[in-house]
Amino acid sequence: MPFTHDTEVALAEAAALVNTLGDDGDSLETRAGLDAFLARYPFSGRVTGDAEELRTVRRLRERLRAFWAVADRDEAAALVNALLADCATSPYLSKHDHYDWHLHVTHPDAPLGMRIGAEAAMGFLDLVRSDDLDRLRTCAAEDCSDVLVDLSRNHSKRYCDTGNCANRAHVAAYRARKRTSA
Repeated sequence: MPFTHDTEVALAEAAALVNTLGDDGDSLETRAGLDAFLARYPFSGRVTGDAEELRTVRRLRERLRAFWAVADRDEAAALVNALLADCATSPYLSKHDHYDWHLHVTHPDAPLGMRIGAEAAMGFLDLVRSDDLDRLRTCAAEDCSDVLVDLSRNHSKRYCDTGNCANRAHVAAYRARKRTSA
């Protein structure tokens, strides 16, 4: 099932936020780390730049990681509902910058963590409704625990976007084939 642009962006942002705490450490330890994340994944609305905002986004990251460990749609739906309630969602249509009409689910003055959480919840909501939770995966590389969202048409994505996991795996497979044929 093809997803809307909003859903794909929300899921990619959620995975990217979860992956800020990975095998290489925590890239959100400082405000500069959050600024770098927001430069890559911009959110409209207010950004305070204070320590509480950073703490809130870091706590949200742990809540989002739970979606990659759900056992079934019922569990995922409960997580979505709790996140939507905690983020004080209030959906409305918006048109800004170079984007046509699209859905925002929190007020632009809501805290950044609430806006990120609400957008992520809406993305996960679509996965629950379409029974596509199997699109939430962990990287297939043995030395990587990053998460990914497989939005490919044939459900074939196996490696994360954060490192060179796919390239390393393909090179290793190529070298193994060469050793076997030699």
